[in-house]
Amino acid sequence: MQGLPGTRCRRRIYLMRHAQVSYFDASGQPLDPRSVPLTPRGREQAQAAAELLDDIPFDLALCSGLARTVETARIVLGDRPLPLHEEHRLKEVRAGRLREIPPELQEQEIAYAYETGADPDGGFLRGEHWADLAVRVHAAWDDLIARDDWANALIVAHDGVNRILLTHVIGAGLSAIKAFEQDPACVNMIELDVEDGRLTRAYLRAVNIAPYDLARHGDHLMVMEKIYRDFRARG
Repeated sequence: MQGLPGTRCRRRIYLMRHAQVSYFDASGQPLDPRSVPLTPRGREQAQAAAELLDDIPFDLALCSGLARTVETARIVLGDRPLPLHEEHRLKEVRAGRLREIPPELQEQEIAYAYETGADPDGGFLRGEHWADLAVRVHAAWDDLIARDDWANALIVAHDGVNRILLTHVIGAGLSAIKAFEQDPACVNMIELDVEDGRLTRAYLRAVNIAPYDLARHGDHLMVMEKIYRDFRARG
């Protein structure tokens, strides 16, 4: 069937979050989030995503350059002869120091960190401001749209980065980032109509698909609630 005139330049982005990592070592001490690798469970999650996307003819593959996105992307790409490009503007939002958050505020500020998106001065765990994250992520997005060398792109990024992109697609403000949960190794599908390097339409076809557990049965904690639980378990 022939596409409608407006769909002739339609593209699709498969936007993923990296698979599971642990931000604390066996003794409960925090690890450097810039270098944490996937856990064995994370590699299984990434493989499930690889199987889901096995038939997709990717033209372009991007990741943030942090180890967990590189590892996830390489598993998903498998033996495709496609280079993996690092887009450093898609690195995860920079957190402050958890130990500097007073104990009485830790649950609110860690477990519900994305609720500060509505605050003009809000940031992630007293670190990078959401508005600053949006500036660099939107710039990477604009450069991607301007390229004419892809129809199907794989992007492996991070929870906060993906939330920024998803709210941008629907035209929402930063207050909406709290609504877009991003499970480990999840897949989002974004449809784009691009003409002469200009975005004319954008649609969310799917959000937060977890290929390894589609129903998420029995799993009701959000990502940041799990991080808070693991943080509390240290003590």
